Amino acid sequence: MVAENVDLLNRDPNNLNDQIQVMFDDVIAEPDGAHSIDCVFKLAYICYNLCKDLAYKTTTCLLGCPLAILWGCSFAVMAFCHVWCCTPCFKMLALNCSLCRKCCTMYYDCVYGPLCETYALCFSRIRVVNASE
Repeated sequence: MVAENVDLLNRDPNNLNDQIQVMFDDVIAEPDGAHSIDCVFKLAYICYNLCKDLAYKTTTCLLGCPLAILWGCSFAVMAFCHVWCCTPCFKMLALNCSLCRKCCTMYYDCVYGPLCETYALCFSRIRVVNASE
């Protein structure tokens, strides 16, 4: 795994976090008729972005790598469980169910097949006539 292949411009190529809208314009908006002084709004814009960036970068510096290790190990364990536990278990279940299905099909063919044929012959002679008044 080489870090040189990481796309530093588009860090969400699969759009996993489209719901996260944290830009100033997404959070703070003054409607017509309720405008603050221009210099206050510009200063609020600068303060918001600086604090957001500082807090995000500080948090990622402190917790980004440990959480990446945690999530990497979690997904590795999950993949291991699926490959070595779940898939073989489902395969064994499918094989056992196949045998059970064959037995049930044979039973139904032997018991219910003749019954259904007999009822079909009996009821095939029934005619329904709509009488209009």
